[in-house]
Amino acid sequence: MGSEMQDDEIVQLLWDRKEEGIAQLQAKYKRYCGAVARRIVVSPEDTEECLNDTWLRAWNSIPPHHPENLAGYLAKIVRNLALNSYKKQHRKKRGGDVVTVALEELSDCLSDGKDALEEIEKRELSDMIAEYLRGKSREQQAIFIKRYFYLMEIKELARELQMKENTIKSILFRMRKELKVYLEGEGVYI
Repeated sequence: MGSEMQDDEIVQLLWDRKEEGIAQLQAKYKRYCGAVARRIVVSPEDTEECLNDTWLRAWNSIPPHHPENLAGYLAKIVRNLALNSYKKQHRKKRGGDVVTVALEELSDCLSDGKDALEEIEKRELSDMIAEYLRGKSREQQAIFIKRYFYLMEIKELARELQMKENTIKSILFRMRKELKVYLEGEGVYI
């Protein structure tokens, strides 16, 4: 194969319903999407299932969607699929694994024991969090997104960003407190 295909070309293939679009998605994004899935589901089989479902969802959703940021679009699909798989497998047991801990940390500022997604629509909450993050430094945005979207461990974040673990924990703690206040100001009561 020659040079890597550009995202807009891949989207056009999918838009035109050409199966080559799926092959190009896999060639370009399998490692990236696999890394996102593996942070949530540990087994190679579950990761592979999430990837296959991601390609199918992309095929079924383009058209009508025409993503501007293909990597982000695919990351959102694979992350949601992996979280659904994780929830199915861990419905009855609660543990201290990284996914559970990260989601519990965030849930403390989102709801009072209820599912935040029951209180408001997903998109509204997502938009509010995005608006909150726009007011933060690039470093704070990166820390928050890597922890709560990509579900990175604190240790891994500290290593990648060359910061102390306690510094990362403090930043996240302050951001969760600020986010809670921000959401309450937007009418989402905890």
